[in-house]
Amino acid sequence: MVSSSSVKIVSKCFVKPKTIPEESKQPYYLSPWDYAMISVQYIQKGLLFQKPLGSIDNLLEKLRESLAITLVHFYPLAGRLSSPEPQKPNSYSVFVDCNNSPGACFIHATTDLCVADIVGAKYVPLVVHSFFDHHKAVNHDGHTTSLLSVQVTELVDGIFIGLSMNHVMGDGTSFWKFFTAWSEIFQAQDSNKTNDLCLKNPPVLNRYIPQGYGPLFSLPFSHQDEFIRPFESPILKERMFCFSSETIKLLKAKTNQICGTTSISSFQSLTAVIWRCVTRARRLPYEQETSCRLAADNRARMYPPLHPEYFGNSISALRTAAKAGELLENDLGWAALKLHQAVAEHTSEKVIQMIDQWLKSPFIYHIDRLFEPLSVMMGSSPRFDKYGCEFGMGKALTLRSGYAHKFDGKVSGYPGREGKGSVDLEVCLVPEYMEALESDQEFMSLVSL
Repeated sequence: MVSSSSVKIVSKCFVKPKTIPEESKQPYYLSPWDYAMISVQYIQKGLLFQKPLGSIDNLLEKLRESLAITLVHFYPLAGRLSSPEPQKPNSYSVFVDCNNSPGACFIHATTDLCVADIVGAKYVPLVVHSFFDHHKAVNHDGHTTSLLSVQVTELVDGIFIGLSMNHVMGDGTSFWKFFTAWSEIFQAQDSNKTNDLCLKNPPVLNRYIPQGYGPLFSLPFSHQDEFIRPFESPILKERMFCFSSETIKLLKAKTNQICGTTSISSFQSLTAVIWRCVTRARRLPYEQETSCRLAADNRARMYPPLHPEYFGNSISALRTAAKAGELLENDLGWAALKLHQAVAEHTSEKVIQMIDQWLKSPFIYHIDRLFEPLSVMMGSSPRFDKYGCEFGMGKALTLRSGYAHKFDGKVSGYPGREGKGSVDLEVCLVPEYMEALESDQEFMSLVSL
């Protein structure tokens, strides 16, 4: 396995919005969803490209310049978290100060690794974690460190662009909206359209504040040490499994045929497969309960719905559970139907109920408490147009993530590079369970080599 010491930082600077929006001079307030994220880690995702012809210095300059323009639209990402002096005991508040900040961080790094060292490796090499800034940082650290950090790592024959975004600032949907916007502005800049600051889909920055509340919420604590819990993941094997568009279509058709319906989605069908096969790999006792969670976007589920371009957090982790024995004794359709029901039952009323609970008794997510041991958590989404971010270098070769939010049973869904409905799954398991999963006939028969 390649050592992380092979990544060297060449330069580091901070980038501010090219023009300062008037609204950035005011405090930027956060929603209950954002507050709940204060103790989890940054979102870390990135894209690996074939190295383009020409000067790396020119590429870096264009990336910095387009980042400065993009930050005009996403100005809170150039700020820092701030906590005012409490007005009463057991009261801790957070907002974004967009004035007293050097901006977003921009890092240039180099490595003697080649593209094949990343793409050709059976397991994701640990060195990939070094392609991202804010290693092991929690979101509360945004009081003293950048809310957004870009690391451009130069490989022998490739370029990796790794983004680390404070999860208080937004969820996966927001993260990829920013990444896409940055690429869009880079491409326009590359086409000598630098005066055009317009985006096809500009972000809606106004946070969701329930009527009659806010704008500044407070947590029932007197000090950060009472609610910040750093998370250390166990030793994991991390592997990318690819599923072709044809396999995904057949799997969806098979699941719906078993259940006598047409409403179970491709992703629910695939999640059912991974839940059953990981459970089998763990050889759990018959009576042992095992759960599976799906990340769900609440924007369209709310009534009235949030704007599709809402920038912030608006997600829920939908849970369903079963005893290991019944999960494995029943067919694939049984598991898929349970997952489908959890999604179907996640209505606007359910979302509002969760927000009401938070307002009555604010809570903070902690990875080790939120997800039970021996569970499966399906994060991210193959619906995000991740390969649409090209930065003038053509379609990325692959997608990778950093250290953040990884534990035994964490699975992330990405669009397959071939497109057309193909899916890549990033699976994290302790070595013993990964070995067993790789020997599972049902699972491996679906995987494209």
